[in-house]
Amino acid sequence: KVSDSVRERAWKTYESLSAADGAVAYNKKKKETWGVCIFIVAIDLDEMTFTFTELLKSISISVCTFFQFLKEVDVNMDTVSTEVDSTVSRLKKKYDVLLALYHKFERTCGLIYLEQPSSEISAELSSVLVLKNYWITFLLAKGKVLQVEDDLVISFQLLLCVLVYFIKLSPPAMLKEPYKSAVTAVAVNGSARTPRRGQNRNTRTSKQIDTDTKVIEVLCKEHDCNLDEVKNVYFTSFIPFLSSIGIVASNGLPEVEVLSKQYDELYLKNKDIDARLFLDHDETLQPDVIPCSQLERTPVKNNPDEELNLMLPQTPVRAAMNNIQQLIMILNSATDKPSDTLIIYFNNCTLNPKDSILKRVENLEHIFKKKFAEAVGQGCAEIGSQRYKLGVRLYYRVMESMLKSEEERLSVQNFSKLLNDSVFHTSLLACAIEVVMATYGRSASQSDGTSAETDLSFPWILNVFDLKAFDFYKVIESFIKAEPSLTREMIKHLERCEHRIMESLAWQSGSPLFDLIKQSKEREGQTDQPEPTSTLNLPLQHNHTAADLYLSPVRSPKKKASGPPLSAPSTPDAQPAVTPQTQKAQKSTSLSLFYKKVYLLAYLRLHTLFFRLLSDHPDLEPLIWTLFQHTLQNEYELMRDRHLDQIMMCSMYGICKVKNVDLRFKIIVSAYKELPNTNQETFKRVLIREEQYDSIIVFYNLVFMQKLKTNILQYASNRPPTLSPIPHIPRSPYQFSNSPRRVPAGNNIYISPLESPYKFSDGFQSPTKMTPRSRILVSIGESFGTSEKFQKINQMVCNSDCQLKRSAEVSAAPKPLKRLRFDIEGQDEADGSKHLPQESKFQQKLAEMTSTRTRMQKQKLNDGNDTSDSEKK
Repeated sequence: KVSDSVRERAWKTYESLSAADGAVAYNKKKKETWGVCIFIVAIDLDEMTFTFTELLKSISISVCTFFQFLKEVDVNMDTVSTEVDSTVSRLKKKYDVLLALYHKFERTCGLIYLEQPSSEISAELSSVLVLKNYWITFLLAKGKVLQVEDDLVISFQLLLCVLVYFIKLSPPAMLKEPYKSAVTAVAVNGSARTPRRGQNRNTRTSKQIDTDTKVIEVLCKEHDCNLDEVKNVYFTSFIPFLSSIGIVASNGLPEVEVLSKQYDELYLKNKDIDARLFLDHDETLQPDVIPCSQLERTPVKNNPDEELNLMLPQTPVRAAMNNIQQLIMILNSATDKPSDTLIIYFNNCTLNPKDSILKRVENLEHIFKKKFAEAVGQGCAEIGSQRYKLGVRLYYRVMESMLKSEEERLSVQNFSKLLNDSVFHTSLLACAIEVVMATYGRSASQSDGTSAETDLSFPWILNVFDLKAFDFYKVIESFIKAEPSLTREMIKHLERCEHRIMESLAWQSGSPLFDLIKQSKEREGQTDQPEPTSTLNLPLQHNHTAADLYLSPVRSPKKKASGPPLSAPSTPDAQPAVTPQTQKAQKSTSLSLFYKKVYLLAYLRLHTLFFRLLSDHPDLEPLIWTLFQHTLQNEYELMRDRHLDQIMMCSMYGICKVKNVDLRFKIIVSAYKELPNTNQETFKRVLIREEQYDSIIVFYNLVFMQKLKTNILQYASNRPPTLSPIPHIPRSPYQFSNSPRRVPAGNNIYISPLESPYKFSDGFQSPTKMTPRSRILVSIGESFGTSEKFQKINQMVCNSDCQLKRSAEVSAAPKPLKRLRFDIEGQDEADGSKHLPQESKFQQKLAEMTSTRTRMQKQKLNDGNDTSDSEKK
């Protein structure tokens, strides 16, 4: 099936891999290597004449093994393009979701149907045939209704809809309780499957809906799903889907062959995974021990045997349902309209903002609903409307909390200027909706940088609302502080959104950031210094509010908080430690705070990468940081349409080059790939000049080095430039209320709040449903056990040192990419490499933590056994 052009180019790729340094692995796996080469080239040439499953079958390899091998053969930055990376990411997401859903499907069917139904059930309704029918119907529904590959929640809700449809058509003798009772109750009152001739059409339709609703209610209760959402999916998406494929709800079971043929067309069109093979437990779809999505981030365990004793996490579906239920429970008390308290704030304004706020919310709903349907599927417009309304509830709730805080802080009630600021409202609403969208997303913390057109994750919402990333950034910190019920995962997600804005999104062409920098320079009469270096080592004060950042782009150092104008709450001196001498003129609060945060993020990134690569040369870190900080401050145009990490890697390479320290770019790139929240496009595709992109080494040689050559050469002299101070590392402004707090001692003792329960139907935050992850668990208000446990805790705390030393995140030297194109073309790379320590403190700590965690699990099990034994006695 492979075209001649693909075959020829794939062979050249294969030969280059076989000839590469250390290519023994590829020569041993000739068939697998050849298959990977065909896959890479077919995507690059857009000539996929075969499906992904056909390829896996041809080379006898599983999905996860293929992905891992593909990662290994990327020995050259041009071997695997960003298009291939994007395709693989899409396939990973689709596979992960299908795998999670199939496991859930198997377990759920086991709870619904009897394993050995009575003999009166015909052979046609055997469990194998039933499973096949259900699963293929679901695959067809997912493919027809959804355009996104990885929407776990809507996919699961569709799966429930399929189960609803088949349960009500199933003979009650096949069903377990409570499903049997639900179907029987409907049959007693007049079955929708066998309508009486005397019934008119409206009566039959009404009873049909009653039947569907009854079964939906039972399924939702059993699976902790939101009833309104599943009913919405059923009536607005699933029923129209059945009609579109020629199935009438009252006609009975559809033919498997007919459904399978329709799915075939879909599968061959997408050329990806044949998910019917899950039914056969096909080896190509069997998961590895480590989930595919974690291949790049999972540390290697020192002792494989220890893995057996670790507790299994929640399933992806269960975790998603819990997150959604928690959000809905929080927002149950909120309203879709401004509260009475908000109305009072609106009435206190010089210009009442109520009408404009309501109109804006209404207008943006139409836009959101349209864009959601375009991204997810036209049948899902109402689902988008539901999520938007949840976001609106959160928007009003957070707005009220913010205004109360501002009133306490400033002793004013007139917030006319803030509440009539359209950008503020759009940003606040966008942040609320992002929280909702991320909660419904497969993983709130997931961000691999591959943003397909239909990807609903951040920054999708910015494009929907036509909102600038820099404006959105201004509301994030205040939003987190104003909503105490946000989960730890959601706070981390919003913090990651903030980081993405600081590292790249705020630096895109058209961003207001560049105008702000220009105005700041003109105002201060300086040619550089958007933020003075003298403030870097001062603590970062986290007392800024959204009002400060939206309303006071300019502030005077002499302005105090004592007498703010009523219509515009202004900023108290945001940096009390800064004397008027360092603030020569008025300065933008939002710009100043942004630069401080960028410097902090930049230094922490550099520090992490530096200790992975150059721990033997500690004297180089301040030099690299000075060059890095100088570039951000004085040559900030280099950041336009580029990424913070690109400047970081170039600064590291430049200093090592001028100091004659042998650190090749391939080593930097290899280490960078292993950092969290990175993606390969950062170093594979860098802007060189307008609409021209190339690898990071080309950027270094043609752009970075040319711009900073004079500055870099100064570091070679005995009198280098004045070193920039290291930014003051603050305590995070985002303190997680539900985060375990470590006792300042060395025995791994944490004080933790109650974990989320396994099932929300058993009660919100039920202590009996905790999953303890500590050696000794204390739950105040419950029977604890013997006094010896308290004595043990006291002993552990008393015997420990008061100071807890936190080791730097140092890991072993990364394996270098064997050969990079820039090593051949670049004129400033050497062949030798520096030998780095093979065992690091971080690795030793990781091994110790893994071992400790296993002992904790064993201790917990023993304690549980002791308790149960004593109860028996």
